[in-house]
Amino acid sequence: MGRRSERLSKQGMLAGDAAGEGDVIQVVSRAFDVLRCFEGHEARLGNLEIANRCGLPRSTVSRLTHTLTRMGQLVYLPRDQKYRIGPSAVAMSTAMMRGLQLRNAIRLRLQEVAEQLPGTVGFVIPDRFHLVYLEVGRAANALGLSSTSGSRIAMASTAAGHAFTAALETEVGDALLAEMEREVPEHAKLLRPRLEANRRALRERGYVVACGSWSPHINGLAVPLWSPQYQTYVVVTIGLLSAMFDEKRLHNEVAPRLLELSATIALMLEGSEVGLFSDRAQVKPVPASGRNSKLKTEDPNELEAGTRRPRAARSLRARDGRR
Repeated sequence: MGRRSERLSKQGMLAGDAAGEGDVIQVVSRAFDVLRCFEGHEARLGNLEIANRCGLPRSTVSRLTHTLTRMGQLVYLPRDQKYRIGPSAVAMSTAMMRGLQLRNAIRLRLQEVAEQLPGTVGFVIPDRFHLVYLEVGRAANALGLSSTSGSRIAMASTAAGHAFTAALETEVGDALLAEMEREVPEHAKLLRPRLEANRRALRERGYVVACGSWSPHINGLAVPLWSPQYQTYVVVTIGLLSAMFDEKRLHNEVAPRLLELSATIALMLEGSEVGLFSDRAQVKPVPASGRNSKLKTEDPNELEAGTRRPRAARSLRARDGRR
């Protein structure tokens, strides 16, 4: 049990990593892959579409969708011969999303910075080879980005993804990239050439910049933060029109504000007694001593263990000299 716990705390979501692959129950992993295909409650997909998205045999998908339908996680639509997210999945996600005092406080901070720049500021969490927007702040005159809470973005083509993978311990990041090469090789081709430069930028500056990776019209900057509740990195990221903010302006004008925002959110994560999805979350006041205050972090949970050892949430500053 001890050895498996160590692997979980080190690898987290990297289910396909060779060191832990024998411990993974494939049918459970594939069932979640099927559910990930449904982006939004209105998505309707047939077995062939799901099979193409998951890279699984259609016969396997058929058995999985049948089981998930019996469980209420999916609903079958006879007229369309397609599936959509079922009541059990909606109920489960709704139960997780109620309350959210901490998230509301984070959203206010995102909105403040978004209006100052202006741009679209997001707080994202990892999900295999993607990141999911948990909260978004957007200036009224921000153009080019339409992400909302729940939107998924690829790690390989976004500043947030580049920052997340750069923050991982070297062996963990390499394992993630190797899995990406097996599952989504087109994503790995985008990320691999940038990985070492991103790691260096994170060590030296505390953030990562990606210009034109997601769209030629959008430049992005992102700061990863360690989450003690979920034992993985979360990311604060911003997207801005490249015509208004070139790389020089990102470094000179945007980076200081996002680093300041990230430090504030890091302290909020430290001060929260429970996680981002709990209706019991209470945000403690940010102490005057800031980063130097010692706040108690939660013990790691085996099932939510992430990508490295537990420590307090913080942004990655150049002076830290480590990831």
